[in-house]
Amino acid sequence: METSIRPLTLGEILDRTAQLYRTHFVLFAGISAVYAGVMLVLSLGQIGLGELMRVLHMDQQVPWVTLAFIVLIFPLSFICAGAAVAANNRAVAWVNLGERATIRGAYASILPRFKTYLWLMTIVGFIIWFPVILIYGGYFSVIFFYLRPMGLFAKAASPNPQVALMFLGISSIFGLLAIGWLVYAILMGLRYALAVPACVVEKLTARNAIRRSIDLSKGSRGRIFVLGLLVITIQFTLVLASQALFIVAAFKHHGVLPAWVRVLQQVVGFFTNTFIGPMYATGLTLFYYDQRVRKEGFDIEWMMQAAGLTVPAPPEPQAAPQDAPQAEPWLALDSHFEPAAHFEPPPASPPAAEPAAAAASHDAPPAEPHDSGESA
Repeated sequence: METSIRPLTLGEILDRTAQLYRTHFVLFAGISAVYAGVMLVLSLGQIGLGELMRVLHMDQQVPWVTLAFIVLIFPLSFICAGAAVAANNRAVAWVNLGERATIRGAYASILPRFKTYLWLMTIVGFIIWFPVILIYGGYFSVIFFYLRPMGLFAKAASPNPQVALMFLGISSIFGLLAIGWLVYAILMGLRYALAVPACVVEKLTARNAIRRSIDLSKGSRGRIFVLGLLVITIQFTLVLASQALFIVAAFKHHGVLPAWVRVLQQVVGFFTNTFIGPMYATGLTLFYYDQRVRKEGFDIEWMMQAAGLTVPAPPEPQAAPQDAPQAEPWLALDSHFEPAAHFEPPPASPPAAEPAAAAASHDAPPAEPHDSGESA
């Protein structure tokens, strides 16, 4: 097994990520292909149903069918993406430690605790995205329920300047809030970046995994940000390069592409998602191990285990000490998802042995009675 685990610089982590991805491309791409394949099937089904409705002259119902597909695709994509991320973290952990990993084994290993991983991703997603939902909701509510009755969208020759100024001011405030949310989302994303690897490798609850990520990510959030920025740049470049022809075709056909072009677009998107999906999760798992090496001496622990000097005990989540980073108060809901372990009472101890003195008194011969006649 691989025992050359040591603290790595940012460049070494990036090189290690590329090396693992290149040498185990079939493994990581195969894990990501499960998610990309489900999305491809759903997208092709939507295209086929839309074309069938047009043949049946049901064009007015096509927008409603599209909306129904969006409602259906969102939860399925979340579930499949969560499974792919957890399985990829599990596979990277195995490969990084020199153990054998397979696509089937990675997915099979996450099934017993799959609901915990989904709950963890739900919590993190809620913390990051809920503020922007409030911002957008407030913005459109003000526009449609306050400015629209005042004639914001009225087709008048000279629009009301007061309403236009109010719209400009509200839009400026919204823009500032959106920038603030972006900064908040980046900070929270870095804070919880190592939660999924910790949950997968150490078998923690969602709440303890978040606390673990808060502690482990300290001192390395800037390096994680660089990794995310690099992965986003690579993804944007690949998506732009693979979808450029379809964007040009959409302009030529006034936004309405033929069915065969949309099918080809989805197939190209399948390969793009398969190739770029595992990159960020792979890098985060390596950062997780690097932080454990730096803060907990995991390299020494692993070398001792590899040499057979210690027997690794199964990890058990423990209560965080008082000085540990506190997770958000609403994370107490996680107790409903991880039932407490059942402990059987210890066997009754055998009765204590009788004292030695008592045992000796039982074995000693009885004393002879005193003969008063002899003394006389």
